Amino acid sequence: MNLERTPPYPSGQPRKLRVGVSIYVRKGEQSVWENGIYQNCIFLVMLLMRSPLVEATYLVAGGGDGRPEDARNFLADSPVPLIDMEAAATTLDVMIEMSAQLDREWVVAFRERGGKIVSMRVGNDYVIDIERMIFDQSHGLLITAAPYHEVWTLAEYEPTCVPYYASTFRCPVRVMPHLWSPLVLEREAARLPEGLSFGYRPGRRRWRAGIFEPNICMVKTSFVPLLSCEAAHRANPDLLEHVWAYNTFHLKEHVSFNGFARSLDIVKHGLTSFEGRFPFCRVVAGDVDAVVSHHWENAQNYVYYEALYGGYPLIHNSHLIGECGYRYHDFDCEEGGRALQRAFAGHDTHLDAYRRTANAFLRGLDPENEDNVRIYSDALAALYAPA
Repeated sequence: MNLERTPPYPSGQPRKLRVGVSIYVRKGEQSVWENGIYQNCIFLVMLLMRSPLVEATYLVAGGGDGRPEDARNFLADSPVPLIDMEAAATTLDVMIEMSAQLDREWVVAFRERGGKIVSMRVGNDYVIDIERMIFDQSHGLLITAAPYHEVWTLAEYEPTCVPYYASTFRCPVRVMPHLWSPLVLEREAARLPEGLSFGYRPGRRRWRAGIFEPNICMVKTSFVPLLSCEAAHRANPDLLEHVWAYNTFHLKEHVSFNGFARSLDIVKHGLTSFEGRFPFCRVVAGDVDAVVSHHWENAQNYVYYEALYGGYPLIHNSHLIGECGYRYHDFDCEEGGRALQRAFAGHDTHLDAYRRTANAFLRGLDPENEDNVRIYSDALAALYAPA
């Protein structure tokens, strides 16, 4: 198949656009469950396939040492082909930088051909960058002076990152809808071992709580969820059967974390395990009844959506998921404990209503939702509007 399109383009928008979304590909094993951005790439191309402005959509392998052939298993669920950066340079009208940051020279050359460049930012780069600079960690966002036409980001980052992006990238910043589909989750659920199924099961006498914060940055950590479980356990020792703190294995021998954990009754009483990272679907299918979460300026998370889709009680502090789940506010772990108690007391009784509320909210995130397709299509069109 000949993908090449001969430049230069005519002025204004081509009749139909060829759009690429960059995704980090490395050699060796890679999984869409490693972080949310890989799934986000898939959901974005799903939406672009529905846009009346788009002729063809591609994922573009970049950033790592892998080639498209290295991603056959990793991107088995992708609805669009994967091409390399060389093909992208001669194929695309619009490149959306997402999972893999683009080389400045590539961006400059692509713009000179008439291409449009968008950077889609779906992490809290302000916090990540500040932490990594102050604590001498490996870099996060690189300020390369790449000449983007626009930066797109999410509502959760309006307070912290929108001004940061506008200042560092020196281009307009546009807040876009967060996208999610159960597609990847359902395919993972279909691969569960015999005897396991995804979805909340009512009727347990005591709950097993799961905490899934990644603990690699301040924005999502396990401290408040652990303290919320602690508060619930102190109020009602018969509520919790077990607390699974995932993504904490690397912290177990840290002096401060160890001291914090050992101060908790849920640890002293043998209820808590500190585990590594596992796919959400596989873990909750066998070991978890309720999800206890916390964020700091990161209120839109796929683990929330996955828990809601499965009917699992979600104890959270997010202001961006409507009336879903059982909310507490800010860093109030005592209120978090009360929210967990409230969920335990009434979730089974109100499960049908809980599912209806969750499903109504999740429909608004669908990449094929007409409103979402329109908003992203309008943003594409704006790239070609007269200055």
